Amino acid sequence: MDSKTPVVHIHALIMSVFCLFFSSSCRHVLEDPRIHVPFRARRSLLLSAPATTFDVNDFGARGDGSHDDVQAFQKAWEEACSATGAVLVVPEKNYLLGPITFSGPCQDDITFQINGIIRASDDRSAYDGDRRHWIMFDGVQNLVVQGGGTFDGNGLIWWQNSCKINKALPCKDAPTALTFYNCENLITRNLKIQNAQQIHVSFDKCSDVRAADLQVIAPGSSPNTDGIHVTGTQNIQISSSIIGTGDDCISIVDGSQNVQAMDITCGPGHGVSIGSLGSGNSEAHVSGVTVNRANFSGTTNGVRIKTWQGGSGSASNIKFQNIEMHDVSNPIIIDQNYCDQDEPCEQQRSAVEVRNVMYQNIKGTSASGVAIEFNCSQSVPCKGIVLQNIDMQKTGGGSATASCNNIDPEYIGTVSPHCS
Repeated sequence: MDSKTPVVHIHALIMSVFCLFFSSSCRHVLEDPRIHVPFRARRSLLLSAPATTFDVNDFGARGDGSHDDVQAFQKAWEEACSATGAVLVVPEKNYLLGPITFSGPCQDDITFQINGIIRASDDRSAYDGDRRHWIMFDGVQNLVVQGGGTFDGNGLIWWQNSCKINKALPCKDAPTALTFYNCENLITRNLKIQNAQQIHVSFDKCSDVRAADLQVIAPGSSPNTDGIHVTGTQNIQISSSIIGTGDDCISIVDGSQNVQAMDITCGPGHGVSIGSLGSGNSEAHVSGVTVNRANFSGTTNGVRIKTWQGGSGSASNIKFQNIEMHDVSNPIIIDQNYCDQDEPCEQQRSAVEVRNVMYQNIKGTSASGVAIEFNCSQSVPCKGIVLQNIDMQKTGGGSATASCNNIDPEYIGTVSPHCS
């Protein structure tokens, strides 16, 4: 290490504090390659500098709800992505968009400020090139998406043509409304995402994500409309959000680590699901999941882990704590024999291992007689399952029961019901 390096760091610290409180622009301090400034501190300092604003209307967006504004949004993004400290602004108008990808990497931190409504085109032929995405942020670092605006997937035309609604139709992919792919140091906050074509919000192969104050809304009858989908993503926190859809409120699948969901309101929907994992004899891993302070109302499931027979890998180090459930059909469930297909699934010896799962401080009512169902694998039983302070009663009165196969849980405090 150069003997001058400590002096550089001390000087940087002094200058950083000075920038934060007294100066409008000290970007040179943050861009000095000899100086490491943590992401959060760097962002706080950069926000004190004047932002360069790009309004989509200045690039030809009409915002009249009938003309497709994709080209204007694309031009605005390209300019903002190339600028320093850019803010792309979507004013309080109604913008119609076909499928679009906002690609990185960008020159610097970038904010996507949506104040208005962005609504998906109902022209399904517009998605012939990519039926999996409507709006996607791809490979963008240090991104903030915020503003109080709405992403509206206009999903009805897709739901009506779903094989889940009309069994005579072939099953085809429908777009995810909002996808964050390979993004790092990502903040999404104060947004409404509604009526997605299929999944509402997907965090795919991202890292260091904060998602807060989201409203994710669709009818309970809408098919496959997961609220928030987490896949291959590490270090993500989802907080203070209201989710009500036709599928999982939050789904967490292969490759996800260190996932926190707190202060979540869920319903209607299928609850919070880890999985499904291991379909098609695949290997899958999920670890370090915490669901804390959640409220489920009228959902099909509460907290669920679901894995296919024949798979491998693990779902481990999971906590479900401080949860209230009201009229939930399957409040607590582990299913290592999950089978979501028309023909019966054959018995297989391999399975995704489920281990080290804590259920703590969970109370409420079950719409079915079985409040706890542990359907574990005969060949790879569930291990390290702990229940502490559980009080689940049957809706309308009476005692609920527990159904337990291939499991020997540990009980702490009062647990009702429990395995016999």
